[in-house]
This record gives sequence, C-alpha cells and structure tokens, in this order.
Amino acid sequence: MAVTSRRDSVVFKHSFCIEGIDRPFPPGTYEVVTDEEEIQGLSFLAFRRIATSFRATDSRRARLTTESFDIDPDDLKEALRIDAVV
Repeated sequence: MAVTSRRDSVVFKHSFCIEGIDRPFPPGTYEVVTDEEEIQGLSFLAFRRIATSFRATDSRRARLTTESFDIDPDDLKEALRIDAVV
C-alpha cells in the first residue's frame, strides 16, 4: 500500500498542553505530519489516516533540536480550540 505524508503548520498564541504529552509547550508555530495510506479496491482514490505526529523544534538550545510526538488528532484540535478562547 502506498503511504503518503502531509505536512501542515499550526500556530499557538499561548502556552499549551496536548493530551498524552507530559509537558507544556510555548507559543509558536509547530509542524503536524499526517501519514495516510491508500485504501485499495475502491472505484475512487481514498486514503485512511494511519498516524499523526506533532513536531516541536527548540531553537533556544545551542543546537537546534526537534522532537516528534505521536498524537491523537482530536487532542490537537482540542488544544487549538482552547488556545483560541484564552
């Protein structure tokens, strides 16, 4: 099966937490990578999400570091919703 990755950016205006990750993150722009696989046997092209990861880059350190966390997309939506109303 063919797997594709889609990269999106999300912006948080305030410090935030995502369910399942045991630390807060500062405001900023973050990358979200969604991996999808093609669903075979259909008469049209369709994909199923198989993984979503949240990437946090820390530029405050001497060396640029990036951490990747597997997340539930609904938890990301909730964190964005909370950020919008704060």
